[in-house]
Amino acid sequence: MTAVLTNTQLTYLQSLRRELHQSPEISGEEVETAARITQELTRAGADQIWTGLGGHGVAAEFRGQQEGPTVLIRCELDALPILEISQLPYRSQVEGKGHLCGHDGHMVMVLGVALALRKRPDCGRVILLFQPAEETGTGAAAVIDDSRWSELRPDFAFAYHNVPGRPLGEIGLCSGVSNCASRGMKIRFGGKTSHAAAPEDGVSPARVMADLMQSLPELGPGGDMGADFALATLTHAQLGAASFGIAPGAGELRMTLRSQTDARMEHLVQEVKAQLARALAEAAGRSGGQAEHLSASVTWHDVFLATVNDVSAVAIASQAASTLGLSTISMGQPMRWSEDFGRFGLDGAKAAMLFIGSGETQPQLHNPNYDYPDDLTRIGVTLLVEILNQLLGAPGGTSAEPNLPGN
Repeated sequence: MTAVLTNTQLTYLQSLRRELHQSPEISGEEVETAARITQELTRAGADQIWTGLGGHGVAAEFRGQQEGPTVLIRCELDALPILEISQLPYRSQVEGKGHLCGHDGHMVMVLGVALALRKRPDCGRVILLFQPAEETGTGAAAVIDDSRWSELRPDFAFAYHNVPGRPLGEIGLCSGVSNCASRGMKIRFGGKTSHAAAPEDGVSPARVMADLMQSLPELGPGGDMGADFALATLTHAQLGAASFGIAPGAGELRMTLRSQTDARMEHLVQEVKAQLARALAEAAGRSGGQAEHLSASVTWHDVFLATVNDVSAVAIASQAASTLGLSTISMGQPMRWSEDFGRFGLDGAKAAMLFIGSGETQPQLHNPNYDYPDDLTRIGVTLLVEILNQLLGAPGGTSAEPNLPGN
């Protein structure tokens, strides 16, 4: 496999990745992370840098020697609101927050591309995007809605995600849908409290909530992947106050809906709304005509559209992996988990989400003891650079050391 970074550069990126790992910032709070990335992109000699994109996003431009297409390489800035339990010397120093999805590693992969781009491509330009708020599904849309996006809009877009459980460094290629659509649903119920000795004097959501906790998951039972795949997962329930003397008058249910296609998601949403309406109507019927009835309001959160890979973009990545002799797998079905990277494809780019195995015994994403394996950085950078080579002519090479601290 062609070397595009020196050992000194790779060692520096490992140190930087561990520095980022110690100081995680969750979606919408990536101020210091963005500032650190901006510092590194400046040091790498970017031709232009944009900050504050769609929140705290950062983008850097590396211009080729001649006119040509624009290729975007995207990674994520945000961490998770999860307590890290590892005993690593570089474990999170922020209580209750951690880089437990590998976004710290994704960032240094893309910074590695920036180092390789000290030798510019033959034509076109490269945009390196460090996107905010991926974990909530709002970041990509916010970047695209930014008034400066017209200066960045790409012809092609590529992104990585690491995948625990797959062989280290194996490249997963998926044509069509690569990540499922998903959205969080919050249902808030309002009734009336009463003395626990006289529950009939109040309006309790207990029975409706109990019925829905059983019936709503049946609308999306999971099963085999395909156009009809749907999954409805109950994630949280709260009823009344923690008391023995009060019959509850309020409650809340949270669910995550998931589907392989956006069309199936819309159908699932309508099914859920209809089921809720029936449950409320039945509750009203049981009340015997009382003036006070149980109310319910629905709000949607963390809305992710399905990510759909462009066939030609996947073919380019496949050819790049073949050129480098990397191990690849053609994925027969998409990931169940969601990604907002698909927004760039909907915006007009020929886009492909790529996957890279992070080890068969690696803890799963969002586990409290997950850690990105640093051995992936060299492989990821090399493939991204070869993709740029396929589209723009040869960037990269090890003839020049970056302006690293201590060099």
